[in-house]
Amino acid sequence: MSGYLRPHSLERDSLGRLVFSDAHGHRHVGVYPVRAFPITAPEAGISIMNSSGKELCWFSSVKEVPVAELSLIEEELAAREFMPVIQKITHVSTYATPSIWDIETDRGPTRIRLKGEEDIRRIAGNTLIIADAHGLQFLIKDSSQLDKVSKKFLDRFR
Repeated sequence: MSGYLRPHSLERDSLGRLVFSDAHGHRHVGVYPVRAFPITAPEAGISIMNSSGKELCWFSSVKEVPVAELSLIEEELAAREFMPVIQKITHVSTYATPSIWDIETDRGPTRIRLKGEEDIRRIAGNTLIIADAHGLQFLIKDSSQLDKVSKKFLDRFR
């Protein structure tokens, strides 16, 4: 895939869509970046994909991305990778599922509904992703760093 690196350009059109122009001068409108490992290695592996999901360009590291394009990619990734980080679990309605959880996130307090224990997934080490009943995903970066009460609630479901 390294043949896809250069020359190319990435810019926004007048409608705010990302446009990738490849080495042959073909313009691909509505492209989007995708991280290979968004949680465990966010600085490694970024693809530029067309609207059909075909890879147009590959960067093995964020360091390979031209500075002018990096801000566009980071803006787009921020919008696509919205995942609040759970900082504290303050209340759980019941230890059976489904249950309602009151949590504090980096985006503020909220309430989620956990359908089943399978909605708590371990990603790597102590990193967890919790999916609520509406499909929203919440991240716990390191469950060992949670406060004692949060750990107690979480341990009842794992």
